[in-house]
Amino acid sequence: MPEYLAPGVYVEEVSFRSKSIEGVSTSTTGFAGMAGYGPVQYAGGPTTTEPRLITSFTDYERVYGGLTSLAVGPAGADERLCYLAHAARAFFDNGGKRLYISRVFVPREPAVGTFDFGLAGRSIPVTDITATWRARWPGKFGNVLVETKIVRSKNLAFQHDTFGTQVRRARAGAVVEILAAGTTPLPDGNDALNAANLAVVEVDIDGKQSFVNDTGPKPVGPTDIIQLVETQVVVRINTERTDVYDELGAHPGQKRYIGKILQRDDPEDENAVVWLDWDPTTSGDTAPKFLPARLMIALQGNPNPRLSGGHDGLMATPDDLKGKPADLDNALVKATGLEALGEIDDIAIVALPDGGTYEGDVDSCAQAADRLISHAERLKYRIAVVDAPEGSSMNEIRAFRGRFDSKYAALYHSWIEILDPTERASQGAPPRRLRLPPSGFVTGIYARSDIERGVHKAPANEVVRGLTRFEVNINKERQDVLNPEGINALRFFEGRGNRVWGARTMSSDPEWKYVNVRRLFIYIEHSIDRGSQYAVFEPNNPRLWANVRQSVEDFLLVLWKDGALLGDKPEDAFFVRCDRTTMTQNDLDNGRLICLIGVAPTKPAEFVIFRIGQFTADSKI
Repeated sequence: MPEYLAPGVYVEEVSFRSKSIEGVSTSTTGFAGMAGYGPVQYAGGPTTTEPRLITSFTDYERVYGGLTSLAVGPAGADERLCYLAHAARAFFDNGGKRLYISRVFVPREPAVGTFDFGLAGRSIPVTDITATWRARWPGKFGNVLVETKIVRSKNLAFQHDTFGTQVRRARAGAVVEILAAGTTPLPDGNDALNAANLAVVEVDIDGKQSFVNDTGPKPVGPTDIIQLVETQVVVRINTERTDVYDELGAHPGQKRYIGKILQRDDPEDENAVVWLDWDPTTSGDTAPKFLPARLMIALQGNPNPRLSGGHDGLMATPDDLKGKPADLDNALVKATGLEALGEIDDIAIVALPDGGTYEGDVDSCAQAADRLISHAERLKYRIAVVDAPEGSSMNEIRAFRGRFDSKYAALYHSWIEILDPTERASQGAPPRRLRLPPSGFVTGIYARSDIERGVHKAPANEVVRGLTRFEVNINKERQDVLNPEGINALRFFEGRGNRVWGARTMSSDPEWKYVNVRRLFIYIEHSIDRGSQYAVFEPNNPRLWANVRQSVEDFLLVLWKDGALLGDKPEDAFFVRCDRTTMTQNDLDNGRLICLIGVAPTKPAEFVIFRIGQFTADSKI
């Protein structure tokens, strides 16, 4: 209660309504797997390695390198598809909106040399120290071309009444080019800088500028031409992407200092591919004040602009995909793989696009599926979409399914064939075809169904987009074998296209047979979990019980009106009890509030049966 210490009128706000429960997102998805580039944990790397939220495939290409193939394995290993990239593309093509990517990278062993973790780099000698362009993340994608161009301004010299010759727009640390009167200034571009013409601007406490070159103070005449010299860095990644960074200075005191704009941990562009490893404070240069000009000269004259040494590491094992949790004793060691996705509460769907890609190694595929299912079961508020091994026959897919029993996972068969999106069409030549695991397509359909209809709608009888055909033609007779065992078929129907034709979990418990029932309960449980946090530490009395009961009833009433629950009346669709009948005195003494909730979910109409018979005109039914 507020305190009233002095006479007066007091106006207070009170609430006469119950707290509301807002439904959580059910379409946010998380993938873990091997990518060509992007945030990943490695020793000495950037500290921001958490999974990145991607909202379009364009975002994926900028952060994780796109559809580039991966040369995983020892040096000289053959390239393989980046299944994670193709899965992300399929996810967005099929209606997905929000996707978290947890990149997995396994460095080659033994680690030898500067680029132990698959990093590309190239050093540039600068007087007594060395500047080095380095890739921010491991991968052969980091073997990019880094060019440095010089941008010169027009003559900025002017005569100050007190200070003499000064320069407009030049702050302390700026590099200028001083030319004698009558000299023709060089244009912008790659025309070489001449150390004899360069100077670094110094500014005293009164604002007076002076100029320093490699031998000390440099006198400036009243008719000299003075141009401001800035750096432009152009990073050529591939034929489709070029990153340009303008107006860069070489002195740490400048606002757009190159070491700040292109730094390792927090660059101006969070998706910067390279960073400049350069620390002027360790210089042994006899003229340290002139060091910014030396750096510009060295960057412009870099004889080896192409970074090298980047590689894609080794093939990730199921344990690598599972990842490791964050080190509680070292804040710099972050979680990896699925463990990193486990730290993001919003994710409701998880998949391992690389989980079924161990060619001919069914045990490894099963281990990857086991890690994924265990992840979903442990975190409780998410469901796993499992890929079977590529090329599985009827007996093989049934044997694979028989290894698992989980109400938090669903298995889809078969793999999906597409036209290679990286190959340009050539007249007279058949296009290359790729086979991809179904998880990317199916998770996108989950998200699309949730957005268009709701989580209570089974994500089946939905069109699969962006494919040419399924790897295996599953007809009714074959599905009659697969469906009772909880294997969801992907089928082609003449005149109706390619569709998901199954909505069962990998559970033997008939109560949790259907994907939509499992996901509806996840949605209800997670929403109530989040929406009832206000009740913690409140006085545990009938007033709180009534408030909790009303909040849950209001939430379930909306679900019933949306068609998620059975019943002609709300009383038939759900009940909520939170009173002395659900709690004992022992519960109250131990601070426990217990609310009993029952809901009647709608189950999918898997078997639509019409019974038709003959009858005569005078017969009665």
